[in-house]
Amino acid sequence: MKVLLPDSTDLDLRAPDGAETVTYAAGEPIPAEHTDAEVLVVWGNPDHQLADSAARLRGLRWVQTLAAGPDAVLRAGFAPAVVITNGAGLHDRTVAEHTLALLLAAARRIHLLTRAQIGRRWAAELGGNQPRRERANFRTLREAHVVIWGFGGIAAALSPHLVALGARVTGVARTAGERHGFPVVTPGDLPALLPTADVLVNILPDTEQTRRAVDADVLALLPRHAWLVNVGRGATVDEAALLAAIRGERLGGAALDVFETEPLPVTSGLWDESNVIITPHAAGGRPLGAEDLILANLALFQAGKPLRNLVDRS
Repeated sequence: MKVLLPDSTDLDLRAPDGAETVTYAAGEPIPAEHTDAEVLVVWGNPDHQLADSAARLRGLRWVQTLAAGPDAVLRAGFAPAVVITNGAGLHDRTVAEHTLALLLAAARRIHLLTRAQIGRRWAAELGGNQPRRERANFRTLREAHVVIWGFGGIAAALSPHLVALGARVTGVARTAGERHGFPVVTPGDLPALLPTADVLVNILPDTEQTRRAVDADVLALLPRHAWLVNVGRGATVDEAALLAAIRGERLGGAALDVFETEPLPVTSGLWDESNVIITPHAAGGRPLGAEDLILANLALFQAGKPLRNLVDRS
């Protein structure tokens, strides 16, 4: 069994018995001598490379993407019989860390302080004595209400850090209840929930059901001082509605790591807003524990058993 491994990350993988591993260039077509592979591991592969692999790897039986979201692989056109598994869990700690950084930067106005530093201006309005409580302003995680829409592994890694800093966390998912010790409600509860939020953290995947889920109606439910943080998928946010809300001072600001079009076009109005923090899809980028997931799934694959992180293609 031939297993193709991408050169886009430093995988330290010792092939199990019965498997041969071959490293390929993630941005280039698979060499003809390796199109007989049964297993393809992908990470950061461009769309054209994935589409080419789907067309030429006729013996392929399984694709393991190291990305948490399998949307790029699903778009590529792999045959229905090809099993697809994702990298859920590999990015929980890194994305949680980046999300916490964005939240703290927004609350403590690091983006405005950086602008002031570039201009060699002492931003006295952001220093010195400050109110202990600012009910109509998001300036601290202490006593803040953080709503996390898409309450999976990343939210589970992030939420304890928020609580440690004094925040209250409510999750939103398809099924209500308690997850990882935190209350979770459904999207049907957003009209009552969001008016109480100081921050909405979006960690939704890109699916037909979530496309532009954070739209003008959702943004209108948030208080004027609230911030939106998006570390899920860019397609889940209506960027035109978000820009209108910020320009109309109907939203405090936004910290965005993902966008509908990446790189974010220079013509986007989001670049011009002082209360928009932009990072270049930098939250993940480091699939921690990738080797363990690949090896565990290889063992299951060889044994003919169901794989971990199986993507439902129905």
